[in-house]
Amino acid sequence: MRTVVAGAVALALLAGCTASNETPPAPCGSPVRTDALPEWARAGFSGDGAGVPHVLGANGDLLAVVFGSPLSSPPSPGRNNKILWVSRQPVDGDPLVITAKLDGTGDQAEQQIAGGPGPSIVDLPRPGCWRLDLTWSGFTDSMDLVYQAG
Repeated sequence: MRTVVAGAVALALLAGCTASNETPPAPCGSPVRTDALPEWARAGFSGDGAGVPHVLGANGDLLAVVFGSPLSSPPSPGRNNKILWVSRQPVDGDPLVITAKLDGTGDQAEQQIAGGPGPSIVDLPRPGCWRLDLTWSGFTDSMDLVYQAG
């Protein structure tokens, strides 16, 4: 009887451990902020740039100033999905490569911004949360951008 109870307890503990090792899906969407821009990204903005929608990359090396906020797919009539990419790191003129993956699907899109971070129009094929891997001038960063239905 003790062996049966001990075995049942061990199985229950093992089942609990297995369930707790599962990683819940990460919430999607890097926060779009409107507080002051980082000091290194303020060139060309009035004051500290507060009020301008922006998303900071996970590594803190690339900032997306979202002039087309909210982003939409397809783009809303008369609006662009304009993003100004600002690099904290020196840029050598290599393109900014954006590899975007739609969360929860196999959909992927790639876009290159000639000359590296700077002004761009980033249209993605479907609404949803897009997870972006960004590479430029030997640097990498990532962020999530949410595109609403247009």
